[in-house]
Amino acid sequence: MNNLDDQIKKALENGTKITQADRQDVWNHIEKELFTEKTKGELKVMKPKKKNRHTAFIAAAAAAVLLFIGAQTEMGHAVIDQIKELFAPQKQITQEIEGNKEKTNVNLQQPSKSQYVIYIDEERYAFIEGKDKDRIVMKTPVEGNFPEVSMEIEQVADRAPEDIIKDLDAQIRDKFEKVYAPQQVNEPINGWVVRGIDGQNWDSAIIKVYVVSNGSQGSFIITQHYFLEAAEGHGVRFDEMVKEFHIVNVSQ
Repeated sequence: MNNLDDQIKKALENGTKITQADRQDVWNHIEKELFTEKTKGELKVMKPKKKNRHTAFIAAAAAAVLLFIGAQTEMGHAVIDQIKELFAPQKQITQEIEGNKEKTNVNLQQPSKSQYVIYIDEERYAFIEGKDKDRIVMKTPVEGNFPEVSMEIEQVADRAPEDIIKDLDAQIRDKFEKVYAPQQVNEPINGWVVRGIDGQNWDSAIIKVYVVSNGSQGSFIITQHYFLEAAEGHGVRFDEMVKEFHIVNVSQ
């Protein structure tokens, strides 16, 4: 096993009141899930893209463990917290902003009430954890009468992405001049997206909403707000952060 494998195994063993036999069963289950693609009932194991093996291993381990022991058990909550801690607190990404390659340091955010993690550019944005939804906003808002610039993340526990996207499409059509039909995407995340724009002026408001499965019966909704002139700036930066959104809880 490599160091990451050992870290995860150790994290699962520390602080959990289970027997050695139970521990080995859990670990065997993790290894089995990591190398197979299958669905258990209505629950599909969440696996990020292969380009980030570190993240893929952690997410697959989380899914496998929680399928085995249950997310709502005391042990399940402990495992979720331990697996969150295995994500690097900071890393560097390369993104293309207005045609130029830019290296950016991003920092890990681990909401206490939500079972996901995300990396954000803390030089430009602040993460605000809320009761029902979390928000990412400009750290230093621009003075003047500008449209909103933000990204919100919320979870709906009991509705599938296919259902939610239809309602969002109707809601956006009531408020925006032009709306693009919902479509399935695999970049920057696997799920659905619907987009709307309110005119063609530099300050015309844009909304972009991603809806992704939470791995069980529900969905995460990621809503971006910015304006036309900021599409190649804030719009690109928000999508880069969406790439770094990872679910670490799969409920039974």
